[in-house]
Amino acid sequence: MKTTVEISDTLFEATRRTAAREGTTLRALVEEGLRTVLERRKSRSKRFQLRDGSFAGDGLREGIDLGNWDSMRALIYDDDNA
Repeated sequence: MKTTVEISDTLFEATRRTAAREGTTLRALVEEGLRTVLERRKSRSKRFQLRDGSFAGDGLREGIDLGNWDSMRALIYDDDNA
């Protein structure tokens, strides 16, 4: 596919010289660069997924109310005041 892309003269000249020095074409060098950047961005965009840290058991202890912060705090800090 043909397209037109505007790049700075400095970047174009550096790319042209590199392609000549490496015995490749400007097109091949540009395609390689684009593939590299796209692959790097693709790997960065993978969403973090928290590992499953659960274990076998019967669930919460009896009497625990996840909606009651005071009782949760008392259990966490072994606080007899709650």
